[in-house]
Amino acid sequence: MTTTENPINYPFEGAGPDDYVALVPSSVRDGLADDEPLVRVRLAYGGEAWVARRYEDVKVVLADLRFSRSAAIGKDVPRSDPWIREDHSILDMDPPDHTRLRKLVLKAFTTRRVEMLRPRAQQIVDTLLDEMIAKGAPGDLMEGLSWPLPMTVNCEMLGVPYEDRAKLREWTDASVALTALTPEEARAGLQSLYDYMSALLEKRRDDPRDDLLTAMMQAREDNDRLEHDEIVQLAVMLLITGHESTSYQFGNVIFNLLTHPDELAKLRANPDLVNNAVEELLRFTPLASSDGFIRIAKEDIELGNTTIRAGEGVFVDLDAANRDPRRFDDPLELRIDRESARHISFGHGVHHCLGAQLARMEFQVELSTLIRRFPDLALAVDPKDLPWRHGRLVRGLNELPVTWSEVCE
Repeated sequence: MTTTENPINYPFEGAGPDDYVALVPSSVRDGLADDEPLVRVRLAYGGEAWVARRYEDVKVVLADLRFSRSAAIGKDVPRSDPWIREDHSILDMDPPDHTRLRKLVLKAFTTRRVEMLRPRAQQIVDTLLDEMIAKGAPGDLMEGLSWPLPMTVNCEMLGVPYEDRAKLREWTDASVALTALTPEEARAGLQSLYDYMSALLEKRRDDPRDDLLTAMMQAREDNDRLEHDEIVQLAVMLLITGHESTSYQFGNVIFNLLTHPDELAKLRANPDLVNNAVEELLRFTPLASSDGFIRIAKEDIELGNTTIRAGEGVFVDLDAANRDPRRFDDPLELRIDRESARHISFGHGVHHCLGAQLARMEFQVELSTLIRRFPDLALAVDPKDLPWRHGRLVRGLNELPVTWSEVCE
């Protein structure tokens, strides 16, 4: 049993900074989630914190406003990287500031608005796959599909020139670096995104368009315009999360599907399972380390038979929660026909991912089209030889080489 007097090192023993390339997160594989409700850990920077990993405990931490994101900003809080977060983006706000900014863009991500984008997403996917087919097998699914679709949709929604995608991708990749780059290089990438978006928003002030950036510039809250810096930070967050996480996670879920041939066969035999398959693949597939989003207890709080003292940090392990045997039968098994895959990969509570419905739609279109047009799609290399990213917040593949011999229209 870990206590405040007996913390264990995080990442857990046997795991390194790049452990998220593994299919099974170390905290699940080591059986820790079965032993203790909360685990006391010592991180590389900022000292000790609590980790919540059980499904119900994680939901409490994410939803209970007594656990504050804002209280961690500018503080030497427990974390895995040396960078002390100084920026106060929407991801780091508590209500009512968080609510005020979230309302600004929420209408753009409703189910109805997202469904209006589905035909455009389908058109983009068909065009990208046509280009892959024209080049011939093998092809790189990351470069050919996983990156361009969310980047294109995101740029069109926001009103960001698509021709700037190369530098936006470079800056985004730098901004989410943990150990892959120095803190100075990561900050420079983020600052470049801020400078770019600030200049683009100024252009929208003088030349309004039918896009989300213009809507954000024109929005009012209680009859007062939002501060320019607030809008810049929100726009940068939408840009980063709108394509970085979605791009790499689609590569991750396709990798998992191609390496589980029985589940792939089920989907090919019954394409109507695609929406269910997307939810199960999101539940099953790790995406990112969670210790970058620590929360600080504003008062003493009882959780999982443990008292978290005011001022102590706690972060959640979404991957362990998504494989909690108390919530899911056979949680370490991928089953695309699982009846209830109510995962929390998009978070929970006030910080539930704004773009969750958009990401779901993009995954559904990509997966259903791949299954239909490439009935014998397969990895072009041994899974052990795939090049994974290292030292970054988001888990993913640099390349996903695939092959096919049959193509359907």
